[in-house]
Amino acid sequence: MRLSDLRGRAVAVWGAGREGRAAVTAIAAHGPADLVAVDDSANFLSLPWEGPLAEAAPLVTGEEGFARLAAADVVVRSPGVPQTHPWLVELRRRGVTVTQGTALWMADHAARTVGVTGSKGKSTTSSLISHLLAAVGRPNVFGGNIGVPTLDLPEAELYVLELSSYQCSDLTDSPGVAVVTSLFPEHLDAHGGERDYYRDKLNLLAHGPHTVVVNGTDPRLARELGDRAAVRAGLPDTAHVADGPDGTPWFHLGDRPLFARSVLPLVGRHNEGNLCVALAVLDALGVDVAARVDALAAAVAGFQGLAHRLTEIADPSGLTFVDDTLATSPYAAMHAIDAYEGRPLTVIVGGTDRGLDYAPLREHLAEREITVVGIPDSGPRIVEALSGLPEVRTEVVDDLAAAVRLARELTPAGGVVLLSPAAPSYGRFRNFEHRSEVFAQAVRDTAG
Repeated sequence: MRLSDLRGRAVAVWGAGREGRAAVTAIAAHGPADLVAVDDSANFLSLPWEGPLAEAAPLVTGEEGFARLAAADVVVRSPGVPQTHPWLVELRRRGVTVTQGTALWMADHAARTVGVTGSKGKSTTSSLISHLLAAVGRPNVFGGNIGVPTLDLPEAELYVLELSSYQCSDLTDSPGVAVVTSLFPEHLDAHGGERDYYRDKLNLLAHGPHTVVVNGTDPRLARELGDRAAVRAGLPDTAHVADGPDGTPWFHLGDRPLFARSVLPLVGRHNEGNLCVALAVLDALGVDVAARVDALAAAVAGFQGLAHRLTEIADPSGLTFVDDTLATSPYAAMHAIDAYEGRPLTVIVGGTDRGLDYAPLREHLAEREITVVGIPDSGPRIVEALSGLPEVRTEVVDDLAAAVRLARELTPAGGVVLLSPAAPSYGRFRNFEHRSEVFAQAVRDTAG
């Protein structure tokens, strides 16, 4: 379904945030017979609904909202509306057509789009792809789940989009190059279960992409793909890491060494994998990676890691404090812990308790010497899941500031204090940025 298909139809936009506002503006330009905005959230007044928006689509709130959704020919939902929302379940049962702004946009732009999703790595990988394309003279527009709604993007010859599972779920057109970085259970409360989450995530691949590029070293992703044709980055026939001419790890494309692993400033094997995927995408887009290796190496060396993802904070004590507040699942925390293998490590865990299974984290730490400090709400449960591991020291404190103070006492000189909470931030913090601010302030306050 395209935006132009909404002409003359009754349309309800569900959600009044950035995505909803962009959808109303875009849809209104195509002449719907009726257009209304619906918001059932408690904080709908946090963004003013006035002026041209209100003229194009009156905002309906509360229980009346469902009646307006059910009366529409097409409902355009914001990504934040979960699959498990009772209204959405009932709308689907009644056969109401439900789509999203990203799906409407993709119908007109798929062939010019690289779409990147994954349970972890999609932000870094999509940023790398956009950055490297620009470095070899392929200008592109970067958007999607990074805060710029697709319906607000300018016209361009090439797009690179980071796409969440919520955005992928309603697509009826796959991007020309569809990319998946990893797959593990995440956001299950919003999707209904593990199988539902995988289905929604992999819907990115379900509608005829020209090329599929995946992280070929991810075992769960490999199981889900089966024998599907795909470029599997990380394996020897495409972009991968292996010993180079000087005996150190190098990035390769097939049997061709490109540049040393040390060129990439980001720590962790998962970031090696992210760059392998990005290089494989450039190759799939027709970039002569070997011929442009100097430009690519310079661009990789200058790539700035994304904020709140293994962001190191300077400290006079010699300890390394690391902000990885966006690690909201046990699998993401496991990647972060691996990035500092070989150094004394204290990891701070805990946040909103979504009932996640922390058995994989226990298994991952079974033979590792590490200190784990738990903070509310889920910290005590995570610590309990690790009980009995012989090399794991666990502590529980009342808040993040107390965790930083204790970590300073427990972490040996030259060690790492890692905030990788394995849980979301909401509840005790306004958002993940607020959690990051509190962590950084606690590092400063305890430095003396």
